[in-house]
Amino acid sequence: MSERAPAPGGLALVQSLVNTLDIETGADSLDTAEGRARFGLTADDLAGARELRESLRAVLLAHAGHPPHRAVTPLGELLAGAPLLVTVGEADGTAALAPADGQPLPSRVAAAVAEALVAGTWLRLKACEAADCLWAYYDRSPAGRGRWCSMQVCGARAKMRRYRAR
Repeated sequence: MSERAPAPGGLALVQSLVNTLDIETGADSLDTAEGRARFGLTADDLAGARELRESLRAVLLAHAGHPPHRAVTPLGELLAGAPLLVTVGEADGTAALAPADGQPLPSRVAAAVAEALVAGTWLRLKACEAADCLWAYYDRSPAGRGRWCSMQVCGARAKMRRYRAR
């Protein structure tokens, strides 16, 4: 699990959602009422939220140049029906996309992705390449080539495995 700072802007929501499942231990914070409340979810929303989480994880793995961890519904399909509104500030005329209709999770994620696309930060949100981790992290490296959520944990394990293999 990462010790890095959270992703900027709306990407923090995406990062937080992906990281609700600890792959190594199997602990899923969406199993608790408190965990669901963080995302405005009910027990009825769980299947959709988990499907969205794993589709996001697959995209974040792709951002890091890794194959998907398993077959998932494409993220574009899940976000296609997420209603968004264009809001325009009356004082300064700035425009933004905002979730519509009570801010369901897919709309909030779609708005975060749109914001990140405009800011140029979307491709920097990645998933750790360690198969027993897959934690979402924001790659702040100058070249944008980070591979692990934590160099001290997952990176060190990978380097040690390579060393022992030689």
